[in-house]
Amino acid sequence: MGYGNITEFILLGLFHDEDVKAICAVLFLLCYLAILCGNLIVLLTIKGSQLSEQPMYFFLSYLSFMDVCFTSTVAPKFIIGLLVQCNTISYNACIAQMFYAHFFGATEIFILVVMAYDRYVAICRPLYYMITMSRQVCYILVIGSVFGAFIHSLVHVLVIIRLPFCGTNEIDHYFCDIFPLLKLACTETRLLVIVIITTTGVMSILTFVALVISYIIILSILRTRSSEGRRKALSTCGSHITVVFMFFLPLIFTYVPMGDSVGDDKVFALFYTMIAPLFNPLIYTLRNTDMKNAMRKVWCQDKLFEGK
Repeated sequence: MGYGNITEFILLGLFHDEDVKAICAVLFLLCYLAILCGNLIVLLTIKGSQLSEQPMYFFLSYLSFMDVCFTSTVAPKFIIGLLVQCNTISYNACIAQMFYAHFFGATEIFILVVMAYDRYVAICRPLYYMITMSRQVCYILVIGSVFGAFIHSLVHVLVIIRLPFCGTNEIDHYFCDIFPLLKLACTETRLLVIVIITTTGVMSILTFVALVISYIIILSILRTRSSEGRRKALSTCGSHITVVFMFFLPLIFTYVPMGDSVGDDKVFALFYTMIAPLFNPLIYTLRNTDMKNAMRKVWCQDKLFEGK
């Protein structure tokens, strides 16, 4: 435990009006249930069909799993906080929430990068695709994503547990995150803020720019393909680009500022903790013929067996 006399924190949340809190509690509970159902349907559809043999859907299943884990780290406490008068969280639970939020979030970022690489190889180097993206390589890329996320999260925890907290214990956020906690430390944290912006903020920007450039290259190559091949590739790439923009832009706005606009950070955080995981299953299923066909086979077959 960090030295100081604080053993618990109070999460101030997003809203202060009691009527608004009650309405939003119901709304976000429905969103959370939709996130769980949507991503689990995608995950089970891929696992129960031949799509799991394709690297793109192999990675998509892990992305859906990370969405469920990431949102579950934040949403239950957030929804409870909308219903109770004083939403407290212990010091250890706060540190754990911050670790898991960054761990699952960073794993998502790395998997999105891996998915972009998969699309690049599939479209730009199709003859080498099955060799380059073998199942062993896919597992290595997922394990590398998890390991990189673990190191990223561990650094954030090591930064926080060394800080003294001896003043106010009110966190102006709906979950424990690095910038709101740095604001509560009773010591100079300006250098640490710069370090966090450099590691998390700049990493988010560079990753986002790299992803955009990779898709510009892919789209330029697609111009030379047949209309049918171009249509199918644009469908899968379009879904991925949409998810990348929905996840990365709010993330960049959160971690690139100097940590002074925490009120805005709470709104931006809502996009990548709740809204993006809510729309990801819709984006990947409604725009994807393979996923829609697989869902019909998996779920309709189950209903036929139940009927028999």
